[in-house]
Amino acid sequence: MKTEPVETSRKRRDRLYIIAEILVIAKDRSLKTQIMYRANLSFAQLNEYLNFLIRRELLKRNMENGKTFYKTTAKGVKYLENYEEISNLLRRARVEGRVKGR
Repeated sequence: MKTEPVETSRKRRDRLYIIAEILVIAKDRSLKTQIMYRANLSFAQLNEYLNFLIRRELLKRNMENGKTFYKTTAKGVKYLENYEEISNLLRRARVEGRVKGR
């Protein structure tokens, strides 16, 4: 599986893409600030996404030496696999549509 979410041709990221991005970043466990900067999110946006992902059990929070780390769960990895598969299907459909439209 890829280590980055599938890129889209759009400039605006949708919610599913941002979720995938956070889960990729947290695969090897990350601090909140690392996720915020790498995903290019505001602090408020980050907290909203982290709370959502934890409630859905796609991400878990662990305390170590007084620091809070976030790690993608097995369910989160499954989300990434499904997200990549769907993105690839949509990309192929767009390419086929362009070829047929010629």
